This record gives sequence, C-alpha cells and structure tokens, in this order.
Amino acid sequence: MKKWTLVLATLLGGMIGYAQEEGFHQYELPGYTDTPLLPGGEFRVHQKDRPLPQRVIPPDLNAAAESSAPSDATVLFDDKNLDHFQPTSWPVKEGVLIADKGNLLTKSAYGDCQFHVDWRSPNSAQGSPSNMGNSGILFMGLYELQIYDSFSSKIYADGSAAAIYGQIPPLVNACRKPGEWQTYDVIFMAPKFDKDGKLLEAARITVLHNGVLVQNNTKILGPMAYKATYPYKAHAAKLPLMIQGHNSPVEFRNIWIRELDR
Repeated sequence: MKKWTLVLATLLGGMIGYAQEEGFHQYELPGYTDTPLLPGGEFRVHQKDRPLPQRVIPPDLNAAAESSAPSDATVLFDDKNLDHFQPTSWPVKEGVLIADKGNLLTKSAYGDCQFHVDWRSPNSAQGSPSNMGNSGILFMGLYELQIYDSFSSKIYADGSAAAIYGQIPPLVNACRKPGEWQTYDVIFMAPKFDKDGKLLEAARITVLHNGVLVQNNTKILGPMAYKATYPYKAHAAKLPLMIQGHNSPVEFRNIWIRELDR
C-alpha cells in the first residue's frame, strides 16, 4: 500500500509541477468533452484532458540577424510592402507587419511549398486564454498551422503553437516568451485528388519551430475546423496562402515561400 501511495504522490507532484510551470498563467484549462472524435484516433477535437506537449527550451536564435531567403524563393514580406498580398488593413510599422481585422491572403496560389515566417506574440501576454497571441498560417487557405502564445498560456493541446489546428498537437512546446521573435520553417505537401474528386493523398506537413522539429511529415486529417471535423473535398492544385487575423496583434516579418515541384 505504501508503495502505491508513493507512486501516486510522485505522479500528482509531477502534474502539479507542470501546472505551475514557469511562465504559464494559472486558470482552468480550456477545452471540451462533447466534441467529435478525430478520425482513426482516441481523442476528441479540442479535448480538454488531452496530454499537453512537453516543454523544451529552443536554441537561442532570437539575437541572430534575420535570415535571408533562398535565391529561388518569393519574398512575400521583406519589411517594406505588401505587394504580394491582396488588399488589407494590416499595418506595417518599423518593418513589422501587424495582424489586424480580417485575414491576409496572397495574390498568388501555392501548392507544395517550403515556407518561412518570423512571428511574435504581444508583450506582455494579453487576451483571454483562447486568444493569447492567436493567429495561424493556413496553407491553401484550408490547412492551419497554429500560432499561439504557448509560453504564457495553456489551451487544448490541438490548439497550441505549432499544432495542426483541431487535429494534431506538436511533438513538443518550443515557444519563446511573448515579445521574442520565433520562427516557423515548414515543408507543406498539398493533397492530391483524382479526376473524379476522390482523395488520393492527404496533405502532409513538416515543421521546425525555433529550430526544433515539432511536426514530422504529419498527415493532415482535413481542412481546419473549430469544434468539428471536416472531410477533404476536391479543390484546385494551388490556392492562396492565408495568415489568420484573430483579434490579436501578432507581428510578422521575413516571410518567404518556395514552390516545390514533385
């Protein structure tokens, strides 16, 4: 009996320690218990008690100069203008793009690609738990790589930073503090459909967050959805990329994309 008491105390101690981890605000964890089960899995969409990603400390890249885009990349934003995006109210201040009302869409359409972005959440942490540094990169306007202040705030696991929103949490939590620049380096492979609209290949994504691998050739289960799951529907081989506006002034710089030819 004493042995099991000790084991239980150890487990509870670890859980309490995680709940009080440095940087996190203390409040009841958001999430749900009545949402749909994810296809082929054991967890529900935004499940409240789904295990959260383990926190790791990323290498210190914040002091480094902005990386240069490869010579064959399209620089979507280089601190000067938004010529590659559709008309928007998002302002550019001191070389930084700030999320505002609505979403930001590219003029050009993309499919398979390599994508890079620097982003940072507001400093200090602000907003409700569901909207702290909240934004996202939606490849083809459909498949979302989540942006979120997972240093200061906890949310359902599939809504944390570098999650495939509503589907797959990152392997680890590599978030920096609010106000520090962060990087996403992404390989996105678009879904493939046959001539009758049947899905041949699901979309896949590989993501490095601040140099840390957080999605490893991850199969995307379908388009982004909130409190739901949506099946694949046939669409064009290339569609505009979207950066989400979510009523949080997330900042961006150094955005570039390389089209990949399979």
